[in-house]
Amino acid sequence: MDTGSETSRTKRMKNILMLAVLAAPLALGACSKKDDLDELALNDTPADVLFNEGLALRAQGKLRDSTEKFEELDKLYPYSEYSKKSLVNLAFLNYSRGKYTETVTAAKRFVTLYPGDEDSAYMLYLAGQSYYRQMPDITRDQGVTLKAGQAFSELIQRFPDSEYSPDAEKKLRIIKDQLGGKEMQVGRFYLKKRNYIAGINRFKTVVVDYQTTRHVEEALFRLTEAYYALGVVNEAQTAAAVLGHNYPDSQWYKDAYSLLNKGGYEPSEDSGSWISRAFKSI
Repeated sequence: MDTGSETSRTKRMKNILMLAVLAAPLALGACSKKDDLDELALNDTPADVLFNEGLALRAQGKLRDSTEKFEELDKLYPYSEYSKKSLVNLAFLNYSRGKYTETVTAAKRFVTLYPGDEDSAYMLYLAGQSYYRQMPDITRDQGVTLKAGQAFSELIQRFPDSEYSPDAEKKLRIIKDQLGGKEMQVGRFYLKKRNYIAGINRFKTVVVDYQTTRHVEEALFRLTEAYYALGVVNEAQTAAAVLGHNYPDSQWYKDAYSLLNKGGYEPSEDSGSWISRAFKSI
């Protein structure tokens, strides 16, 4: 018996078996995808039937099954009138289920495809709400908060008479207050590090972009403090003067006045200062 030939045949058989094992998952995956496509291709259920089935499941409280039904409709009849209606339902259902990423995806797709449709206001509202419910505390990154503000701002700008605009305006005030608070937090951090220029930039953002929030009084005091520390006395005086003119009873104004007075100065507004111009432009 040829031992070498037998060993060679054994190795070849092992290799063949190994390749078969490796190929099996790929074949199964390909079959699975093909089966899914075939199932969709063979599904000739009319769009209106699928839509009504989705509504029935939604009414029964079967939100997950309803979501799947509307997703199926959207795949089978893309860009149809029923697909359009299914997107509205998908956004609502995903929002109801706390699936905010999916809500935003459906809402954005609807607004992109049907920008002038009356339901676009509702879609923008759901997108804003989805971001709003994910807003982090003030110590963390505020990227989601910014996105919430953008969605609500777009809603108010494009659909001012929408039934959703009043609530969007209320939420937008809260969003701006949080964003202003974040700028103040970072600005105070820079002041403690004596990085006055970086701090001033943060407080400037509050004065210019978030002037209607509760943080503007402190921002004007911090500008007085930072500019005075840098020896830019005229800007420090202007910040204090604007603070006193707009918030005469504020404790922040009393603190600003006291700070300047210790150095022999008083609040005095320079009309050419960016601080003065920022308040006159409002």
